[in-house]
Amino acid sequence: MRRATWRLVPLLCFCYFIAYLDRVNTGFAKLQMNTSLGLDDSMFGLGAGLFFIAYFLLGVPSNLVLDRVGARRWIACIMIAWGAISACFAFLQPIGQAIGLSNEHTFYLFRSLLGMAEAGFFPGVVLFLTLWFPALYRARIIGLFTLAAPFSSMLGAPLSGALLNVTGSGLAGWQWLFLLEGVPAILMAFVLLGYLTDGPDKAAWLAADERQWLIGHLDSEQGRKEKVGRPSFLKTISDPRILALAAVYFSLGGMSYGVSFFLPTIVKGFGLSNFHTGIVTAVPFVFGAAGMLLLTRHSDKTGERKRHVALASFLTALGAAMSVLFDDPVLKIACFCLSQIGISSLPPLFWTLPASFLTGTAAAAGIAAINSLGNLSSFLGPYILGYSKNATGSFSIGLLILAGVSAIGSLIALSLRHDRAEEVTIVYTKQDA
Repeated sequence: MRRATWRLVPLLCFCYFIAYLDRVNTGFAKLQMNTSLGLDDSMFGLGAGLFFIAYFLLGVPSNLVLDRVGARRWIACIMIAWGAISACFAFLQPIGQAIGLSNEHTFYLFRSLLGMAEAGFFPGVVLFLTLWFPALYRARIIGLFTLAAPFSSMLGAPLSGALLNVTGSGLAGWQWLFLLEGVPAILMAFVLLGYLTDGPDKAAWLAADERQWLIGHLDSEQGRKEKVGRPSFLKTISDPRILALAAVYFSLGGMSYGVSFFLPTIVKGFGLSNFHTGIVTAVPFVFGAAGMLLLTRHSDKTGERKRHVALASFLTALGAAMSVLFDDPVLKIACFCLSQIGISSLPPLFWTLPASFLTGTAAAAGIAAINSLGNLSSFLGPYILGYSKNATGSFSIGLLILAGVSAIGSLIALSLRHDRAEEVTIVYTKQDA
């Protein structure tokens, strides 16, 4: 397990780091881009959210393709596509003029294209990890993978803030930001093609006895799940458990991406420079990363899942709701730190739940369906915050709405059924450990 973790997880973490950065860097670009393109907060919120409509439409088909052709080739194709599209944001104005669209509608188009390109990456990697890591390790492994999201914001925020000050070759800072942060995805696709292994049976870098040990444990878990039936695609995506899980994940997306896209604007309102805006914006994600590590380790240690998910969702709601009470920058950022602990912790805890009862093609469809349905709120979150700012001059009403949705998600999480026996079916011997 240690060998497999070091071989696979750092590479996938770095790829997700790039993916998340390319997904949310528009929040920093907004500080200059809105003026250049003539966008207001409502237009920006709509464009930021359109990413997730396309993401919703293609998530399931993408995972079904991955299940057929293998993670290595398919994820590499995804990365090349999203890297190219992200870099093209640097040239929205000339592209819009060439195809006869306004700046506003060109922005909407390319956010939609980016969502289509990225749709299969996250659910594909979650599926891939369930094919490699037995249940006993799953929360901490998915936690390590999703740790890339807060780290992407933690490190990417100062980087994006600094890139806004780059000029040259007729390009403004926001254009250089998109260009320089889009190219790495294309380069990493070729690294992934040469390094990723589709499954333990193909892992020549493991010793024969290690391969057999891992394959045996995974097959035993899969056999246990298949004893209760292997549902069809339609039955899988209409399963009440899938829909309940999608509702919990729905409660996260609006807050997660609403904050990611508009936190730089909130921090900039404190009167800071672009670079210092980046530094301060990174602070909540430091706390999010630390909280994630603690909660996922405790969940794996105790084997308890749903109360950990409910706690993470509750912290998300509490921090966001409290943030509207304070105008003081330090207290407001402290509230966002509390909220970010929940936002960062929820995904790795959450994704252990569908993996406990889904297998095979049903897992590919179910995981993608949950991810796609849940991420619909990621469209609503940025739009609600942008509309709230335009209508009232403040983000407070939007934050309270999204906090209420997260609180409902916490209650739904407590109602979920989770049988630990479905998840952990192997008795690990002292020698195995």
